[in-house]
Amino acid sequence: MMAETRLRPGAVPLAAWREIYAGGLVELDAECRQKVEAAAATIETIVAKGEPIYGVNTGFGKLASARIGKDDLAALQRNIVLSHASGVGEPLPQPIVRLIMALKVTSLAQGASGVRWVTIEHLLECLRRGLMPVIPSQGSVGASGDLAPLAHLAAALMGVGAFLVEGERLPAQEALRRAGLPPLVLAPKEGLALLNGTQVSTALAVVGLFEAEKLLRAALVTGALSTDAAKGSDGPFDARIQALRGHRGQAEVAAALRALMAGSAIRSSHLVGDDRVQDPYCLRCQPQVMGACLDVLRQAATTLAIEANGVSDNPLVFAESGEVISGGNFHAEGVAFAADMIAMALCEIGSLAERRIAMLVDPALSRLPAFLTPKPGLNSGFMIPQVVAAALVSENKQRAYPASVDSIPTSANQEDHVSMATHGARRLLAMAENVANVLAIELLCAAQGCDFHAPLRSSPALERIRDLVRGRVPRLDDDRYFAPDIEAAAEIVKSEAFLAAAGPEVLPSLGDELGRPAATARGRKGS
Repeated sequence: MMAETRLRPGAVPLAAWREIYAGGLVELDAECRQKVEAAAATIETIVAKGEPIYGVNTGFGKLASARIGKDDLAALQRNIVLSHASGVGEPLPQPIVRLIMALKVTSLAQGASGVRWVTIEHLLECLRRGLMPVIPSQGSVGASGDLAPLAHLAAALMGVGAFLVEGERLPAQEALRRAGLPPLVLAPKEGLALLNGTQVSTALAVVGLFEAEKLLRAALVTGALSTDAAKGSDGPFDARIQALRGHRGQAEVAAALRALMAGSAIRSSHLVGDDRVQDPYCLRCQPQVMGACLDVLRQAATTLAIEANGVSDNPLVFAESGEVISGGNFHAEGVAFAADMIAMALCEIGSLAERRIAMLVDPALSRLPAFLTPKPGLNSGFMIPQVVAAALVSENKQRAYPASVDSIPTSANQEDHVSMATHGARRLLAMAENVANVLAIELLCAAQGCDFHAPLRSSPALERIRDLVRGRVPRLDDDRYFAPDIEAAAEIVKSEAFLAAAGPEVLPSLGDELGRPAATARGRKGS
């Protein structure tokens, strides 16, 4: 049974979002109820006075100057949801929808959006009961909030659209009926509050961050194994070199590589008498490249941890002074920058791994049999897997173009600068899948390369990794149908067992629960 995650609005750690994404149960800290009800009462008071408030008794966007009469306020909120539910494309995966719903709950529960407590409870009940709104993945420009996708979420709560319930797509009205929940009837400001916000782009970026962290750690393992397969030197990982540069990520990556290779008989065999003075950059510069990736992912983690705990609605309610103030917290520029940083890191993790693959299959560089096959010519060995890796890396380069530098005016130029955060974040999972397949190919190449050094063995940590591989994929002696081998290796790379075998305590991570850099992990103090 999954552990329960208690949401304390404004102070939810990244680790909790990870648990929710993985299917953890959600409970909301009830202490926030007083603030929520005070904000809702503020909206009621202002509406009763007839004072103009954007999106409460006015139109939306370019139509903000249009005043709406009291008798039409409920219809106004329903209309904004229905008109904005205009998304297209494949539905977002259910785990991401769970995360979006939890992010929306914690934003609304901070008492600055003017929604009623009953509205938050309705959203929370759907989340608890596994009613996942069907949300099309395309249609947000990442400013004025993730309007189209969040409108599909709100519409489902109202009984319009569809839910996925245990994998079954149901009309929203039917899903709510089966769950014993009435369709939500929106009060003033509530439609706008549900639609405004960066929860979709933030959820997509946070998930991309989680995947990038896992792949960076995996790439250190495959990189260490490739270094041994090529009889590369661990000299470039010396702590003194990293100290003179001063970057924390670089030092931690070097320490992890030293720990992974510690005790390798392959490495010991060529400490004396090897005529190679320096290894190629793909081996020698791992601390510099992967350390930079680690540093930039930590910066993205800091931004996203703050964003996930913030309020990105508009206008915002300040119950203590009775004010409702319009602003621009819905603009997801910070999320867009974070997504671009994650994309760049993913691109570089895959790019460096592909260069190690190319080095291993090239006998002039690796001093191993051509394409890692015992009978080159008769067999092609790892020739085409390297081509596949090159294709995936080039695809990621194209995907990594910064989304944040693009903008296009919307809403008749009222919304004249937008962040493009949503599709900037949406690409990350596809990029991560490409990187996982590149690392799978590297894992197979590195394991095969080490096979040629028998009876010499690698380090205890790397031998555990090789055992995992050989438990699923036998050594390649003669050409065979290759795709299943890569698929099996990708499953290994993405598994918890992979990092467990390597020793997670020696691998750097993003940091503590709010994205700040973690203290040096046990086992990373090297000389």
